[in-house]
Amino acid sequence: MNLTEFNQSDGCDHFSCPERSVSPAVYILLYVCSAAVVFLTMCGNLLIIISVLHFKQLHTPTNMLLLSLAVSDFLVGALVMPPVLIWMIELCWIFGRDFCISFWFIDGFLTIISIYTITLIAVDRYLALSNPFLYSSRVSVRITAVVIVFDWCLVVAYNLTFIYFSGNFTGSVMCPGECLFIVNEVWSVIDLVVLFIFPLSVIIILYTLVFVIAKKHATAIRELNNHTRRKTQKITSYSIKSERKAAKVLGILVSVFLVCLLPYFIYSLLGDVIEIQTETFQKLMIILYFNSTINPVIYALFYPWFRRCVKLTVTLQIFQTDSALINVLS
Repeated sequence: MNLTEFNQSDGCDHFSCPERSVSPAVYILLYVCSAAVVFLTMCGNLLIIISVLHFKQLHTPTNMLLLSLAVSDFLVGALVMPPVLIWMIELCWIFGRDFCISFWFIDGFLTIISIYTITLIAVDRYLALSNPFLYSSRVSVRITAVVIVFDWCLVVAYNLTFIYFSGNFTGSVMCPGECLFIVNEVWSVIDLVVLFIFPLSVIIILYTLVFVIAKKHATAIRELNNHTRRKTQKITSYSIKSERKAAKVLGILVSVFLVCLLPYFIYSLLGDVIEIQTETFQKLMIILYFNSTINPVIYALFYPWFRRCVKLTVTLQIFQTDSALINVLS
């Protein structure tokens, strides 16, 4: 990621790729496991993308945000995880200088997209629970799609600006067999605020408010059930329960993301205090990227509609006439 500053005092003249002292069987196993992780990441997120795009019942504002997150996770599996895993196994960057620059741009872009999509999900849940009637009348799929496109374009612009003005890929920074990106102090602070402090603050504040609102709703539902059983009030109660459940599941999604994100950023922030080891940094990158593999598992565990969609997709029933109208929420 872009936040870390690497120090390479020895220069390129003394740099050489270390040899990995493992048996051929272990070497092959490392590649097989890496390929399996990449495959699971891509397939799991592809199933989410197909489900949300194909089934009309899933065309909701919240699911559009999940779609955006799944697209970024799929791209992480396709474009970022393979070179990082190969870099870790080979103990050497073998893809050259040009791809190194592209790699850091793609890595930064997808990381920021994931962070701000998670932030938008927190905003979405807060709006849905704080004022459900206003949310249902004002927040539409079209508006959410516009926000997502604007978000992606803004991240591209920011990342291009960051890469152009903040870093250095020239001279002793780009040693053969290494892919390092040195960031100046000013842009390190800017990146820290944009990527970490601001979105994390928004997520924590909004989910704290969501928790408070959910507790109030739970009390209101109990009182409602104690006094009346009229149909309209049952519908209202069911709607509130649905929003609370969605907030709970998405809260788990956000929590897992933060658990994967925090070690990476904490270690990055210690760049001026301790000597950052490339190998340790790579492992923390993998933990961050592994979140893209975990997300489909979270959907499978907590979203019955996702399990139904996977079954319909795997059995090729989505190719049947009017399959987009199948009720996957019941």
